[in-house]
Amino acid sequence: MAGRFDPLTRTAVRGGRTDVPPGAATPAGGGSRRRWSPGGPVDLGLILGPLRRGPADPTFRVTPDGSVWRATRTPQGPATLRIGRAGEEVEGEAWGPGAEWALAELPRLLGADDDPAAFVPRHRLVHASHRRRPGLRLTRTGLVLESLVPVVLEQKVTSDEAYRSWRRLVRRYGEPAPGPQELWVMPDARTWALIPSWDWHRAGVDAKRSATIVRAARVADRLEEAAAMDLPRAAARLEAVPGIGPWTSAETLQRSNGAADALTTGDLHLPGIVGYALTGERDADDERMLELLAPYEGQRHRAARLILLAGRTPPRRAPRMPRGDIGRL
Repeated sequence: MAGRFDPLTRTAVRGGRTDVPPGAATPAGGGSRRRWSPGGPVDLGLILGPLRRGPADPTFRVTPDGSVWRATRTPQGPATLRIGRAGEEVEGEAWGPGAEWALAELPRLLGADDDPAAFVPRHRLVHASHRRRPGLRLTRTGLVLESLVPVVLEQKVTSDEAYRSWRRLVRRYGEPAPGPQELWVMPDARTWALIPSWDWHRAGVDAKRSATIVRAARVADRLEEAAAMDLPRAAARLEAVPGIGPWTSAETLQRSNGAADALTTGDLHLPGIVGYALTGERDADDERMLELLAPYEGQRHRAARLILLAGRTPPRRAPRMPRGDIGRL
C-alpha cells in the first residue's frame, strides 16, 4: 500500500551553483530544495496554470502563500514539488523517489527553455496583452503521458465533465503523493491500461476516449520519447496512435514540450475567439485562424495564449455544449 515517504536531505541551488553539496544534511527536515535564478520575471500562475485540471485537481494545489504544489510521476518515481518565490529567485522543494528529477527539471518547468524574446507582437491587442504579462513563459514538463491522458479526457466533452473524470480516476487508481500536502499522483502506464471498462463508464468516459488512453498507455515508452523531439516529429509520434489527432497532440505538446508553435486546431471555440479579437469576425474557422496567425509562425501557440488572456471574446449566440453524463446511464 502506498504511503508517505521519509523526508529527504535539503540542498540549495542558486543561479545554477549548488551551495550545499548533494547529500549534505541540513537542519529542520523537509524535502530536497533548490533555488533557481530565472534572470527575469516569472509568473508562477501563468506558467503552471495550464497543468491544472480544474479547481479540485487532486494533483495540483495553490496555497495561500502563493506556492504551487504539484504531484507528478517522474521517470524515477512519484514526487511532490512545491514551487514558491524567494526574493528574486524561485525555490523548489520536493519529496519522494522522483524528488531529484523534479528539482533538476524545475528550470524547464518554469520556462528556462522558452524564448519569450523571439516573440514579436503584430497586432495591437496582442501587443497590449504581451506587455501586461512579462512573466509569461511556456512550461515544459518533459512528461508526455501525464499531459496526454487529461487531454484525451477533454475530447468532445465539457471541461467540467473532463475534470470530474480526471478526479475520479486519479483518486481511484493513483496513489497518495509523498510530502506534507494531501495530493495524488496519477496512475502509471500499466494501471491506465488495466482499468476495467465499467470503471471508465462510472467515471463518465466513453469507449472511444478510454480506448485511446489504453492504446497510448501500452506504448507509453515510445510516446515519452517525443518529449525530446522537435514539434513535427513529436506530433507525428503521438498521432500514430489511433484516437490522437492534431487537437490532442497540440494540447499535449504545449505542456510536455513547451512547444511555442503548437497551435490548437479543431477546437470548437478558439478560431472564433482569435478571429473576433484580431478582426471583429465572429465566424472564423481553422483556415482563417491559421491565416490570421501566420505572422506568428514559430510562436503561434504563444500568440493564441496571449489572445485568450486578453479576454476579448465574441458574444455567445448559441447554447453551451450540452452536458452528458454517461456514468449515470
